[in-house]
Amino acid sequence: MKSFRKELWFETRNRREYINITPTIAEALRESGIKEGLLLCNAMHITSSVFINDDESGLHNDFEKWLEKLAPEKPYSQYTHNGFEDNADAHLKRTIMGREVVAAVTNGKLDLGPWEQIFYGEFDGKRKKRVLVKIIGE
Repeated sequence: MKSFRKELWFETRNRREYINITPTIAEALRESGIKEGLLLCNAMHITSSVFINDDESGLHNDFEKWLEKLAPEKPYSQYTHNGFEDNADAHLKRTIMGREVVAAVTNGKLDLGPWEQIFYGEFDGKRKKRVLVKIIGE
């Protein structure tokens, strides 16, 4: 069995962003040479997320509204965590959206559903953060 590891780095312009990383993940898969196996992709920071969903701007706006209702950014004083930082909401949003995805690799390609795309979700941006891609298989 082969194993492949790659780090992806992101630095968003905004505090919150959703980036479709499916093409980047597919390129890492090609680079690995693995044809059959599993691909793990996970955020390595506790205020960012990797998740699978549809790449539709209305849905991304809905995520933003929904997450702000569940864990509003302001007022910062509403969170006990915000003694030294102002990102408690980002920790909560990450918990809701998830840390990682696992996708099947079949015939050297991501085995995703017809509308499924892999996203990096940033909830406390404007600084460098990384995502791990780990692929195992043959």
